[in-house]
Amino acid sequence: MRKLVTPVRYSWYATLPLLLLLGACSKNPGAGDAQAASSDDAIFQKNLQEQLLDAKPGSVIEIPAGKHHLTSGLTLRVHGVTIRGAGMEKTILSFKDQVAGPEGLLVYANNFTIENLTIEDSKGDGLKINDGENITIRGVRVQWTGGPKVTNGAYGIYPVKTTNVLIEDSAAIGASDAGIYVGQSKNVVVRRNRAEQNVAGIEIENTIDADVYENTATNNTGGILVFNMPNLSQAGYGTRVYKNKVFANNLGNFAAKGAAVASVPAGSGVVINSNSKVEIFDNDVSDSQTANVIISSYFSTGYFSDKGVSKDYDPYPRAIYVYGNRFKGGGDSPDGLDLKALKIAMFGLNGHFPDVIWDGYVDTKTAINGVIPASDRLCVQNGDVTVLNVDGPNKYKNPKNDAASYRCELPKLKPVTIPQLAENASAKG
Repeated sequence: MRKLVTPVRYSWYATLPLLLLLGACSKNPGAGDAQAASSDDAIFQKNLQEQLLDAKPGSVIEIPAGKHHLTSGLTLRVHGVTIRGAGMEKTILSFKDQVAGPEGLLVYANNFTIENLTIEDSKGDGLKINDGENITIRGVRVQWTGGPKVTNGAYGIYPVKTTNVLIEDSAAIGASDAGIYVGQSKNVVVRRNRAEQNVAGIEIENTIDADVYENTATNNTGGILVFNMPNLSQAGYGTRVYKNKVFANNLGNFAAKGAAVASVPAGSGVVINSNSKVEIFDNDVSDSQTANVIISSYFSTGYFSDKGVSKDYDPYPRAIYVYGNRFKGGGDSPDGLDLKALKIAMFGLNGHFPDVIWDGYVDTKTAINGVIPASDRLCVQNGDVTVLNVDGPNKYKNPKNDAASYRCELPKLKPVTIPQLAENASAKG
């Protein structure tokens, strides 16, 4: 029978006398220090695992400052728990020597909050939350400290099949798939985060109603992605990407072979693939060497599935609205031989692609007398910004660059509302 340290709010300080004694009794100062540190880590890990197992709704697990080394992944399966560190720069959970468990921290719980700490060098995903609602991730950094590598974990901050999600003031660095990823979820707010040195900085996939704003995405392969993948539990729609700073996302793609993001070209600012009802507005997007904005369909991705594609999967992007952004630079050195050749052929050796590229795939079945309905269109109201239709269906044979074809408006999406925002507003008021 495990004994709780305190009924609700856990304390770590009961172990300090033992740790001091271990250090004092060492005959060899150097070896003793190492033994004490090892003992410290073992005791820390044992206590943390027990506290996660013994937690009850309302428990607050406070983790002190320090770099704590763990050899196995952690799991929480209790609703209503808060895990709180002393600060992103102060409390660090290092999984560099992890030998057990695929994730750093895996959570199956509702009403879960994690804040003010860092997870480093997990064997697989850093922080994964599965099948929960009312999830708050605040002031959390997930990082692989050895730089971008295919052997890094796929996902940094990774809620999937969740509802009412808030990810704020956090950071993700070095993920071999997506730094901040929200998949197959509903009612999501991702704000004021930083993503860098990932394949995908921030990715919203097969998610319904998401607001992504005031984030910084730089030095990723692709900055912000909004995707719909086949054969998943739901199709996504209703994402607003706004007031973000997306710049210099030109990192070479280091995703594992066969991963969906392995097809994302280096130099992609904001990428929309096979999603619908997406708004991109009031962003600062710059210096994306392929293009600042890419709109594409499933047919341009090169994805492959042994199961094939389900009949109800919609491969086309629909109702994409780009307006009021500030674009600068980019398009001067696209990734891939086909795009490089197209750029030179259309704009010259020293020229560049326009800010928005579209692969040109369209659902002709919805057309009426050859005209695509407004509900399916790509609309761009962004000053003199043009759109390059690369004519993907005909292997780039008849590309066309213009603005007039895309001068249209779409109904504005409503802001996402989640309980956490109302609670924050109430606390401030």
